[in-house]
Amino acid sequence: MTRARMQFRHGARDEPEINLIPFIDVLLVILIFLMLSTTYSKFTEMQLRLPTADVDAQRDYPKEVIVAVSADGRYSVNKNAVADRSVETVTAALAAAATGGKDSVVIISADATSPHQAVVTVMEAARRAGLMQITFAAQSTAQAGH
Repeated sequence: MTRARMQFRHGARDEPEINLIPFIDVLLVILIFLMLSTTYSKFTEMQLRLPTADVDAQRDYPKEVIVAVSADGRYSVNKNAVADRSVETVTAALAAAATGGKDSVVIISADATSPHQAVVTVMEAARRAGLMQITFAAQSTAQAGH
């Protein structure tokens, strides 16, 4: 009887290799994505140094028509209360206050809680009076805190 001998290999085993090529590919894709999706605000904004001037001295007051809208929807044109809230009454008040004619600028100074319809009424009245230059007065956030 012959005995078969089993041979076990007692040698150095092969160490597993880590393939870095797919890892580098994924990192490059992430890097390209981040480069394309990053906003460069420093390069996109314009740096301006505005001139200074005394604003009150340069304003042309006769061409301004200031319309104040209160929180409950009442109107005042150049500090004169308007009796009615209708578009026709506001149109007549704007036409009477526009001493600069069609070149007058309507400044809508509405309360922050005034109804949207009240502001739209002033805009419609200005259109009917032929006053096409409309702007809105706003308070700066620094003044609003005080």
